[in-house]
Amino acid sequence: MDTTLTIRELMRPVDQFPRISDQAYFYEVMLALEKANEEFLAGSGKQRILLVEDQSGAVVGKISPKDVVRGLEPQYDKIDSFKDDIRYGLPQIVESMKRDYMLWQEPLSDLCHKAGEIKAERLVSKPGALHSVKLTDRMDSAFHLFVTTGHDSLFVMEEENITGLLRFSDVYTAICKVVQSCGLKPSKA
Repeated sequence: MDTTLTIRELMRPVDQFPRISDQAYFYEVMLALEKANEEFLAGSGKQRILLVEDQSGAVVGKISPKDVVRGLEPQYDKIDSFKDDIRYGLPQIVESMKRDYMLWQEPLSDLCHKAGEIKAERLVSKPGALHSVKLTDRMDSAFHLFVTTGHDSLFVMEEENITGLLRFSDVYTAICKVVQSCGLKPSKA
């Protein structure tokens, strides 16, 4: 068995994912995510990740349920640049920032109003240095990002375009196949 894993072979092309416009409203995003998840669980949909496209039809990012919840609290935009510092920082720093920015004081108080006002462009996760790999990168680059960032998928870039997503679940499945091909026997311990 070939044990070389490549991003090109493991990624899922963008045409396999459901899409939504960056101009869709919050409630439309929630409905689309719910539909994609239901179709995926029923076996009729290939993916449950929702890609976001701009008005020209170019994929600009993705939206997950976590992005939707983050979008309910606009104050997160103020601390977004500190994301990685917070992840590796002390709990006291995080608590201090939540107090300073009044995060989640009343995020659900006007949910119906927000659902008809917030657009997908505000919720979208976009490719960045810690959330993307190049189509030609070595797989160890992807392993590193999965382990250090906790993302469940990475954008696969070809030049400046998103060509697909590399899902952690696909990478893990490939790793399992390689190990199983080794012919190792379980211990009797």
